Amino acid sequence: QVQLVESGGGLVQPGGSLRLSCAASGFTFGYYDMGWYRQAPGKQRELVARISSGGSTNYADSVKGRFTISRDNARATVYLQMNSLKPEDTAVYYCCAQSTLDNRKVYWGRGTQVTVSS
Repeated sequence: QVQLVESGGGLVQPGGSLRLSCAASGFTFGYYDMGWYRQAPGKQRELVARISSGGSTNYADSVKGRFTISRDNARATVYLQMNSLKPEDTAVYYCCAQSTLDNRKVYWGRGTQVTVSS
């Protein structure tokens, strides 16, 4: 059974930091590109950061220089380190896995809430 379980969200003041984790199970993690997406109220879900199976990364312009995505294949976990958080970063953050062998295989987590507010 495929599972992606996000954790690490919460309430943080502007300028603060959070580290999100996504623990994966039920599939061969090393063969999947991993991504973090977010969805704010009334807005469409958007890509925040992505890391390929080989470790290449790309980021949304809005988070470049503030967020860092990483993966630990041994632990089947992907992380999102978020620094210098802004109120506009407030959203539900979702973990996503996409197979490099069959791009029809896409899995999503249930999301974790991040709220940036004073």
